[in-house]
Amino acid sequence: MVVVPEVPAGRTALITGASRGIGRALALGLADRGVAVGLLARDRERLDEVVAECRHRRVAAVGVTADVTSREEVAAAVEAVAGHLDRIDLLVNNAGIIERVERPFLDTDVEDSWRVIEVDVRGPLLVTHAVMPVMLAGGGGRVVNLNSGLGYRPAPYYTGYAMAKGALARFTSMLDVQYRGQGIATFDLSPGHVETGMTTAMPMHVGRTTWTAATDVVDLVGAISDGRLDELSGRFFRAGTDTAESLLALREEILARDARALRLSTAGPDDPLG
Repeated sequence: MVVVPEVPAGRTALITGASRGIGRALALGLADRGVAVGLLARDRERLDEVVAECRHRRVAAVGVTADVTSREEVAAAVEAVAGHLDRIDLLVNNAGIIERVERPFLDTDVEDSWRVIEVDVRGPLLVTHAVMPVMLAGGGGRVVNLNSGLGYRPAPYYTGYAMAKGALARFTSMLDVQYRGQGIATFDLSPGHVETGMTTAMPMHVGRTTWTAATDVVDLVGAISDGRLDELSGRFFRAGTDTAESLLALREEILARDARALRLSTAGPDDPLG
């Protein structure tokens, strides 16, 4: 019998898309750090397996099935997690999908791209909207949006995915501006190229031999959970390239240049948009 201790103050997390891939790695990695976890996913069987693995790490864990694009299912899931854990200190918006084909815009199905935007934008909007009142009632918290380099640079394919991640980057910056003063820090985090079912199915990764370790993602999220990177709220990190230590070493330059954020570049001091 596994004895699960009471949930420690300031050590709870809700993770979406937690039944496999990066979400599962985050659930287990945070549990290893003593963080109690609420896990959301659609696959009940796989979710139960991850919940059991977390509980064997002697932390409180609860799994709730929900479609992140459904307002009603999200509201019920967040209520259940908050009721089980008493509070939510960290939210990781990890659930996401990508187009089925790696082609330019006119060679893709617009409905496929729109489904990607629904899951990758509407999902984080609904989950964050449900979680933040719980965070604010508890004195604050941290939100991590799993993003991608495609949210910050153009590409010849995956139009809907890139649009969704660009919107998610703006969402991160809006939350930072609106709620940092109320104790909520928000971050954009690209996991890099982690070897998952989604990434290995993408033609752009065929033949890839080097992958970002899932532990690198866990380490950055763990540092965020611990509050080590709060001064860099609203900014973009990349696992496998950034570490908490490297980001803190760049702290003054990042802040001075207002770097690592979605901004409009101007033509110089005489540009009327400056």
